[in-house]
Amino acid sequence: MKLLLVFVLATVVSCKTENGLEHSIAKINTDIQVERFDRLFAETTPENLGKLKQDYPFMFSNKYPDTFWLEKKEDSLQVELFGEVNQTFTSFDPVEFEIESLFNHLKYYFPEFKVPRVITVTNDVDYRNRVIVTDTIAVIALDAYLGRDHKYYGSIPMYLREQLDKKQIVVDMATAYSEKIIFQPKRKSFLDEMIYFGKQLYFKDVILPFKTEAERIGYTESQLDWAKVNEAYIWRYFVERELLFSTDSKLPSRFINPAPFSKFYLAEIDADSPGQIGQYIGWQIVRAYMENNEVSFKDMLQKSSEEIFNNSKFKPRK
Repeated sequence: MKLLLVFVLATVVSCKTENGLEHSIAKINTDIQVERFDRLFAETTPENLGKLKQDYPFMFSNKYPDTFWLEKKEDSLQVELFGEVNQTFTSFDPVEFEIESLFNHLKYYFPEFKVPRVITVTNDVDYRNRVIVTDTIAVIALDAYLGRDHKYYGSIPMYLREQLDKKQIVVDMATAYSEKIIFQPKRKSFLDEMIYFGKQLYFKDVILPFKTEAERIGYTESQLDWAKVNEAYIWRYFVERELLFSTDSKLPSRFINPAPFSKFYLAEIDADSPGQIGQYIGWQIVRAYMENNEVSFKDMLQKSSEEIFNNSKFKPRK
C-alpha cells in the first residue's frame, strides 16, 4: 500500500510539474502570422505582381520575365492545384496554432532561436521537399499535405502517402529544425544511425508534447504497437547478428530509411514490421539515457553515440 501511495504521489507531482512547464512555455506566445503566398500568387495580377516580387524576392528567379509568372499562374494545372489546396486549407488556424506551440518550445529550450516568417506555397506536389527552414523563413508546400488518399498521390507508395497529411506539417517542421540543431559527426556505424535518429525523435518528445508518439515517428498506432510488443526480439536480432557496430552500407536501407517494412529477411517478421525500426530502437536508447543520467536536453543533443549507448543502461521492454 505504501509503495502504491508513493507511486501515485510521484505521478501527481510529475504531472503538476509537466503542466507547469507547459504553462510557462505557452506564455512565450510567439503569435505568428502565416503568410499564404499560395493564395497571393493565385490572385496576382499584372498590376500587383511587382509588389509581390518585392515582398517575396526569394520566390521569384530573375531568370524569368514577368510574363512567365503570369502564364504560370493561369496554367490549368496550377489553377486546379490551387483549388485543391484552398479546399483542404480553407482555414489554416489549427495548423498555425501547432506551429506557434512548436516555436514556443523551440524558444524556451533554445533562447537564441529567432521566430521566422512562415510562408505557405504550392510546389508541384514535390512530396520529398515538403518543408524548408532557414534562420529567417519556414516554407511549407501545402500541396504535399492534402491527405493520403488524394488523387494527386496515386502513384506514390502508401508508406510515404501516410505522411502527406496536414497533421504531419508541424512534425516535418520539427524534423527540419532538429537537423539544424543536433550535432553528430559523420555517421559510420549502424549504432551511429540509430542514435542520431533517436536524438531526433527525443527532440520531438520535448518539442512536440502535443503530438502522439505515433505521429512523431510517422507510424500508425498499430505499427507503434508492433514495435513495442517486439522490442526485445528486435534488440536480440541486432545484438546476436553483431549489427550495432557494423558499417555495412545496406543497414540504413534495411532498418533506418522510410520503407514499407523493415528487412530482417525473415518472412514471418518482415510482412508485419514497420519501416524505420532502427530509428525506433535508437529512440528507446536515447530515452533510457535521459532517464538514467543527469544531463540536460540540450547537452544530450551534442553527445556522441558511444557516450549515449554506453551510459543508457538500455533494456528493451518484454
